[in-house]
Amino acid sequence: MHLPVMLNEATGSLNLKPGFIVLDATVGGGGHAREILKAIAPGGRLIGLDADASAVETAEAALADFKDSFKLINENFKDLDRILLKENIKNLNAIIFDLGVSSHQIENGSRGFSIKHDARLDMRMDKRLTMTAYDIVNRVKEKDLSDIIERFGEERFHSRIARSIVRERARKPIETTGDLASVIHRAIGPRSGGGKTDSATRTFQAIRIAVNNELEALEEGLKKAVSWLDVGSRICVISFHSLEDRIVKNLFKGYTKLGVLKIVTKKPLRPTDKEAFSNPRSRSAKMRVAERI
Repeated sequence: MHLPVMLNEATGSLNLKPGFIVLDATVGGGGHAREILKAIAPGGRLIGLDADASAVETAEAALADFKDSFKLINENFKDLDRILLKENIKNLNAIIFDLGVSSHQIENGSRGFSIKHDARLDMRMDKRLTMTAYDIVNRVKEKDLSDIIERFGEERFHSRIARSIVRERARKPIETTGDLASVIHRAIGPRSGGGKTDSATRTFQAIRIAVNNELEALEEGLKKAVSWLDVGSRICVISFHSLEDRIVKNLFKGYTKLGVLKIVTKKPLRPTDKEAFSNPRSRSAKMRVAERI
């Protein structure tokens, strides 16, 4: 079941009113979008984007009660300016980004996102992308692979992991998530963080980010989103790791210095203990909100 992270905090932060035009840049399973649609009815309109076609399909079903008030589009938010122009949108009254990989993508073993499910190395959020995790693991040079694992995974053993991957793929291709996890476990041991976290987690994150070009897309999408916000309107971003949060924090600060945004959340909001317990995926979430001035 899809559980939207920080649902009340996020939708409440947007100061939603009937008639608002809202962009959900990462519609996912439609959890945030459903609450937004309730708040902007009657007369409101929601544009929902997602790079994952299966997410758009899931959200369509979840939002069926509001069929005349939304449009979902299978596109990456980095192209939101082109999409909004095509939809004849002049300004937006609220924007939400719920970043990272969804629980649906993780639990769908065939997508190759998760260490838990042994599947072909894929990790594409958008199946139209040509490069997969298999390509990065089996074809990228050792130095470049090490750089990816260090930069996008913040993994201190990046060199050792890259060396082990290159050594293994010379023997035979690394084809599945299980194969990759085994290589990493042999290189640095099966657990990190005091034995609580699978040691392959950071490398899997790094490869997923590289496959989907996530950080560049985030920076581009956020900059475009801010330019579409009407004066007095808010943007809410939920991130799940330090690399995403750093981009959001720095961009909001930069626009504050330019007199474009006012930061609403001086420090990022975190999920309650109750939510973190009931939805473990939410534990690493950080929510930042800013307002157009």
